[in-house]
Amino acid sequence: MAESVYKVIELVGTSTESWEMAAAAAVKRASTTLRDLRVAEISLLDMQLKDGKVEAYRAKLKVSFKYEGE
Repeated sequence: MAESVYKVIELVGTSTESWEMAAAAAVKRASTTLRDLRVAEISLLDMQLKDGKVEAYRAKLKVSFKYEGE
């Protein structure tokens, strides 16, 4: 089996509807500029609040993709 190297970056996605949609938004956006995404691991879920109400859901993800650098 050939050896591979993967790079891991952190992203934060937001949504006014849910944590799931926030995570999906981060992956969708990353997929427009990164190739060969492999794994997304949610490391933190939180919310932005305003006047005691939820304004946005936020999902912090660690996303890995195959490293092709020299």
